[in-house]
Amino acid sequence: MVSMAWPIIFVFPPPASVFITAMSAISFTLASAGISEMRGKNMQYSKFWKNSNQPDSQKSKQIYISGRRGMQIAYTPAFLASLTSLVLFPHNDGIRYLLLSSALTIHFLKRLLEVQFVHKYSGGMALDTAIPISLSYFMSTATMVYAQHLTITQGLPEPPIDLKYPGILLFLVGISGNFYHHYLLSRMRSSSSSSPSTSKSNDDKDYKIPRGGLFELVVCPHYLFEIIGFIGFAFISQTLYAFAYMAGTTFYLTGRSYATRRWYLSKFKNFPQHVKALIPYMY
Repeated sequence: MVSMAWPIIFVFPPPASVFITAMSAISFTLASAGISEMRGKNMQYSKFWKNSNQPDSQKSKQIYISGRRGMQIAYTPAFLASLTSLVLFPHNDGIRYLLLSSALTIHFLKRLLEVQFVHKYSGGMALDTAIPISLSYFMSTATMVYAQHLTITQGLPEPPIDLKYPGILLFLVGISGNFYHHYLLSRMRSSSSSSPSTSKSNDDKDYKIPRGGLFELVVCPHYLFEIIGFIGFAFISQTLYAFAYMAGTTFYLTGRSYATRRWYLSKFKNFPQHVKALIPYMY
């Protein structure tokens, strides 16, 4: 039994697991990825990443697949992991486990449906990029579920402050807002015409200044709502790993939003200066 001296009143005491401890520490490495995005070192699936900078010998060794297929590979294992945890182990691990597994399953199902029916793709993805992304999503999902399972099997005391019901609300707000702004982006990309003030530059593929919803205030409202959704996961779970992963994801998406705004500023001379990167009126 873990001592009641654990000082953080809204998080379960950490389980006796070297694996969970290591994965919690690894989650913070997402923060360094966010810093890299700010510095212009972008992920290879990003529209900011310049494939032309690769040596020809490296390009010839890579296997490229469509962007849609790449994202299907990225999300499917995590969806299957969360669905399996929901179907096979729903009864003995309590309401938090059930809520967390359900939320993760809905989250990745929504992503897969968006990949198939909502998102528009302007290029391909290297298979050796899709596979690490897939493994990352799978491992983080499985670890979050496993950490929740350990709170029951190791008899960890419930946090004095219960955040699971606010977490459900935040998850629903996050997933709804993220979907809505992805839908706005897809409509923008599918439009066949644009005004000269919002059209793409010659070396980019049908990009325009986003409009509608919170795009009027920030360039990445879909990232803002994704962060809100991950805060929801952390509140539902209240495990140290869930909070560590939420923090790492927040830092990463903050860096991505900064890079996105910088990209739009470089491509569109009339980009509105009042439109921030992630948080309305602030950042």
